[in-house]
Formats: sequence, structure tokens, C-alpha cells
Amino acid sequence: MSRVYLFKPFERFWHWSQALLVISMLVTGFEVHGTYRLFGFAKAVDYHTLAAWTLVGLWIFAIFWHVTTGEWRHYIPTLKNVAAIAQYYSSGIFKDEPHPFRPSLHNKHNPLQRLTYLAVLTLLSPLIWFTGWLYLFYSSWTAWGLGGLRLEWIATGHTLGAFLMLAFLISHLYLSTTGHKLTSQIKAMLTGWEDLGDEAAHGKHS
Repeated sequence: MSRVYLFKPFERFWHWSQALLVISMLVTGFEVHGTYRLFGFAKAVDYHTLAAWTLVGLWIFAIFWHVTTGEWRHYIPTLKNVAAIAQYYSSGIFKDEPHPFRPSLHNKHNPLQRLTYLAVLTLLSPLIWFTGWLYLFYSSWTAWGLGGLRLEWIATGHTLGAFLMLAFLISHLYLSTTGHKLTSQIKAMLTGWEDLGDEAAHGKHS
């Protein structure tokens, strides 16, 4: 059995804290949207806002940590072997084919993961943050010279971002079960160590 140490303590803290906050914002955000009633509108708004500001603080600290430790290099996008990774997830995984990528401490994420995380960081997250920020400070639009904006546009953009984030979360949860064993990658994010299976057999992982 091959094992590799992938995730440092802060990475694991950052991952689970971010997951909790994102899920909290999805739950409260959809209640604010009127999808269901759980906490009540006023409390849902308060909880949603608190989770959002907490996540902002977490991101600021995480960015500082990634820059100072050099861990940001794991997120540099590459197109190398993207087709092979996509082919594996679309068909190879169902045929028990070997995964074309094996992680290491110096190369944690496969090319498809890197591109996905880049899209989340540069496209999806800004959509959510900017529309949420404008939504929160709606009363200041006129003073900021943004009187021409329509609240419906901002609300639609924010809701679209929420559904895209939900789709990412669901796909992320699914891919976390495609390791050597069903719980291999979840355990890796808890302990830092991931089991890769038999080197000769090239165990599966995302």
C-alpha cells in the first residue's frame, strides 16, 4: 500500500472551515431567496451575512498562507494531460482503468482540478462576492453613482452564482469518493495522508 502526505494542518482547517461556511451560506441564502422557511427571514439574513464576512476573513488569511508558504504553486493551471483526465472521469473510471495522475507533496492536484479551482477562484467567486456586496450595500448605490443598476440584475447574478456553487459542491463530493477506497480522499483531508493503493495497480483517485 502506497501512502503520501498531501495536506498540511492549515490546509485541512481551511478546507473544512470553508466547506462549513459555504454550506451555511447556501442554506441561509436559499431561505432568503424564499425557497423554504427554516430560521426565519431576518435571522437567515443575519446568519448569511455573518458567514460571508467570516469567510472573507478566512480567505484573507488563506491567501497570506498560500503566498508565504509557496503552496499557491499547486493551483497554477496547465492543459497537460487534461484530455486523459477527462477521459478517465467520463469512461475510464467505470472500466476500472488506472488513474492517469498520481498526487505527490509537490504536485497535489491533477490538471482538471487545477482548471476547476481556477474557474471557481477567478469567475464564480467574484460573481458571488461582487453581487453579494452590492446586495448588502443596496442603500449606498446612489451615493456611489450606481443608481442605474437594477436590484433584479444583482439578485439574479447572486442566485446564479449560488446554484453554480451548489453544483460545484455536489461534484466535489462525488469526486471525493473516487479514490483508492470510497473514503480515501475524505480521510486524507482529515489526517493529511492519502492511500493510493498498490503502486503496480495504480489505484484510483481524483
